[in-house]
Amino acid sequence: MSRIGVFICHCGENISRTVDVERVAQVTARLPGVAIALDYKYMCSDPGQNLLKKAVAEHKLDGVVVAACSPRMHEKTFRNAARAAGLNPFLCEMANIREHCSWVHEDREEATAKAIDIVKFTVSRVKKDRALAPITVPITKRALVIGGGIAGIQAALDIADAGHQVVLVEREPSIGGHMAQLSETFPTLDCSQCIMTPKMVDVANHPNIKLYTWSEIEEVSGYIGNFQVTVRRKARSVDEDKCTGCGVCMAKCPQKKIDNAFDRNLGTRPAIYVPFPQAVPNTPVIDRDNCTRFKTGKCGVCEKVCGPGAIDYGQQDQLIVEPVGAIVVASGFDLYNIGPKPADSPYEGYGEFGYGAIPDVIDGLTFERLASASGPTGGKILRPSDGKEPKQVVFIQCVGSRAREKGISYCSKICCMYTAKHTMLYKHKIHDGQAYVFFMDARTPGKNYDEFWRRAVEEEEAVYIRGMVSRLYQKGDKVVVMGSDVLVGVQVEIEADLVVLATAVQARTGADLLAQKLGISYDRYNFYSEAHAKLKPVECATAGIYLAGACQGPKDIPDTVSQASAAAAKVMTLFAKDQLEREPIVARVNERNCAGCLACKKVCPYGAVEEKEIRDRNGNLIKTVAYVNPGVCGGCGTCQATCPSKSVELDGYTDEQIMAMIEAL
Repeated sequence: MSRIGVFICHCGENISRTVDVERVAQVTARLPGVAIALDYKYMCSDPGQNLLKKAVAEHKLDGVVVAACSPRMHEKTFRNAARAAGLNPFLCEMANIREHCSWVHEDREEATAKAIDIVKFTVSRVKKDRALAPITVPITKRALVIGGGIAGIQAALDIADAGHQVVLVEREPSIGGHMAQLSETFPTLDCSQCIMTPKMVDVANHPNIKLYTWSEIEEVSGYIGNFQVTVRRKARSVDEDKCTGCGVCMAKCPQKKIDNAFDRNLGTRPAIYVPFPQAVPNTPVIDRDNCTRFKTGKCGVCEKVCGPGAIDYGQQDQLIVEPVGAIVVASGFDLYNIGPKPADSPYEGYGEFGYGAIPDVIDGLTFERLASASGPTGGKILRPSDGKEPKQVVFIQCVGSRAREKGISYCSKICCMYTAKHTMLYKHKIHDGQAYVFFMDARTPGKNYDEFWRRAVEEEEAVYIRGMVSRLYQKGDKVVVMGSDVLVGVQVEIEADLVVLATAVQARTGADLLAQKLGISYDRYNFYSEAHAKLKPVECATAGIYLAGACQGPKDIPDTVSQASAAAAKVMTLFAKDQLEREPIVARVNERNCAGCLACKKVCPYGAVEEKEIRDRNGNLIKTVAYVNPGVCGGCGTCQATCPSKSVELDGYTDEQIMAMIEAL
C-alpha cells in the first residue's frame, strides 16, 4: 500500500487534553506512504465519518488509520465508513491513543510522543494488510432459553411470538422462579402470581415453545447460529404424557412431612409433589431422597392409586440434543446465606443474627411466603415459633449487601424497595403493629420508587433508624435487637416479635459451572459479564449468547423484563437473515508445514480446531493436520502463539504485520 489516510480524533477532550493532536497529524503526514493526515474533534460523528469517506475518494486511498479510542468501541463504525467509501473494510485499522495513551499519562510531551509511535506502527501494519472477505455461516432459527423465571419466560414468549421455535430449560419442576414466590410487587403492589401465572400458562400452551422442566444443561458445543445443546432431563418418576394432574397421588402419599422449599420450609409437602398449586407443568415429581419406595423398596402407594398409570419408578435421566442458533441465559439468582458460614461458601455468614437458631428471625423471601395468599398461612403474618401475630417487627437492611467484611461489596438494588413493601404489607394486615427498619441509606433508583419508599415512612408510619445492628438474641418469646441510631448518636434496643433480614442477591449455585459450559465470562461474584456495559449490555463476548435478568447482576422485575425483551430482540435480529456474516479475523493453518501435533487443538477455548486428513490422489493417508473451522474460531490467536512449527497465522494479525509494527518502533 502506498496511499494511506490517517485520521486523528480529539475525542472531545479525552485525547486532546493530554495529547497534542495537531502535532501528531503533522508528524504523521510526513511518514512514508501517508497521503493525508487530518485531525477532527469527533471522528465517530457523522461529519467525521464523511471526512473519512471524502478523503478516500479524493486521495484514492488504499488504506486507512483512525487514531482514536478503543477498537472495541468504534472499529466497526469506521470499517463501515470505509466500506461505504468503496474500500475493503479490513484495510481500515484503529490506533488506540485514548485508553493506551491519553488516559494513562499526564505528561503532555511524553503522551504526544507515544501517540506518534502508536500511529506510526499502525501505519506500518496497514501497509501489510490484505483485503479480507466476511465469513458466512448458516443460521439455525431456534433459540434456547436457560431459566424459567420471569426473565426466561419473557424472552421465550417474545421470541416465540415472532414466529421462531424456542427451547426453554428450567432446572426446577416448575417454571416461575422467585417471582412465583412473591406476595405482591413494588411499586404498584400488584399480586405477583396474578401477573405471573398467565404468562406461565402462555409458555405451556405456546405452539412455538418446547418446555423442559426438571432439566439442566449438560453440554454446549458449536458457535453462533449453530449450537448443539445437550439437555439432561432428570427422571421425574412420572410419565408427563400420561399424567392428568389430578393430584390423587399427592393426597394419598403417606410421607407428607418433608420441608417445602418453595414455602421456605414454613410448610411441608409429600414425597411426590408439585412445588405450588399453580405450577406449570402441573405434573408431580417424586423426591427420591425422601420417598419410602426409593429408600426401602416398600410403599408404592402412588403407583397403586394412579388411574392413568403415570408412575414409573424405573424412569431414568434422558440426554436430548437440541440444535439452536442463539442462547439466552436467564438462570436467575440465589439469596445470601445468612446463617453461620457454610464450608463451601466463600462468604462469611451472619451467625450473630441467629438465623437458623432463633425461629423468629427470617429472611425477606420467607416473609413473602407468610404474606402471600397462596402461602402456608393463607396470607396471615404469623410468628414461625408459636403462630401468633407479631406486634413489633424489626426489618434489617443490607444483610450481605455492601458488606466488604463479609466478602460482598456490591449493592443488591432491590432490598430497600422490598423492605418498604414489607412494612406496608405488614401494616395492611396487622393494623396495630409497629415496623422498625434499620438501614444505612435508602436507594430507590426507579420510576415512582422514591414516592413508594416515602409512602412507607410517611403513610404507613414505619420507623426508619439509620444505623447498624450488632447483635440479636432470644429473651423469652422476644428477639432482642441491639443496634445504633447514628443520627441521634444513641444505642437502640428493641424487643421484637419477629425480625426480617433483607438478604443480598447472589449468583445462582453452579453459575460458574454453567458459564464454563457456555464459554462465557463471569466476575468474581459469579455474575455473568456483558460484552460492554453501555453498548452491549445484553450480549456476551461469546457471539450468539445473550444475558437476561439477575444472572448478570441484581435487578428488579421491571429491569429484568426489559432486559429479557432486549435479549429476545437481539435473537430476532440474528434470525432475520438466513446467513450470518462474521468478521474474517480467524486463524488459518499452513497445511504444508503443519506437523499434526494438534497442540493448537488443546488450547483452543472455542473448540474450533479439528483434525484433517491429507490424502494423495489414490486415497492413501499422507498425514493428519490441524484445521480451523472459521465459523467457530473467535480470533483470539492462542493457537498462533502455541504452534511450535509456526504453521498457524491469524488473518489480520499475521507475523508479517506484527514484525512491521515492531520494526516501525
